[in-house]
Amino acid sequence: MIFIFFVPFLREIIAKFAFLAVNWVIFAQILQRTKMKKVISTKDAPQAIGPYSQAIEANGFLFISGQLGVTPEGKFAGEDVRAQAEQSMLNLKAILAQAGLSFENAVKTTIFLTNIEDFAAVNEIYAKFFSEPYPARSTIAVKTLPKGGLVEIELIAATK
Repeated sequence: MIFIFFVPFLREIIAKFAFLAVNWVIFAQILQRTKMKKVISTKDAPQAIGPYSQAIEANGFLFISGQLGVTPEGKFAGEDVRAQAEQSMLNLKAILAQAGLSFENAVKTTIFLTNIEDFAAVNEIYAKFFSEPYPARSTIAVKTLPKGGLVEIELIAATK
């Protein structure tokens, strides 16, 4: 007889706990989606030369700042566009690795060239680092780049 008295009461408590559990899951998902951005930095790539980060991880993506063909020590890898493009890609690779990623995670790149005639040479270097499916890409000719660089490459990668 006492059990019958508690059945509706127990049903109500169970329903409230179920409601709270579902709301907690929803809250956790929202929190995950809106979690704060995380700075990614490595000594295996040149340090930022201004008020910006090497990379920021946020909302399932890694945004890597443009990388010049500069070694981690701050010197250009060479005077020609091929050497600088190679070093730009090595810098991107180091930053991706610091985030636990690789070029396979890349979804978008942007290449900045001071001479559009260097397009083919940079393509040859770029192709060595990627396999199909290739990330989306834009290539833009610019008047100048910081420090007198010939090429700068930025990258966006999916983290999930």
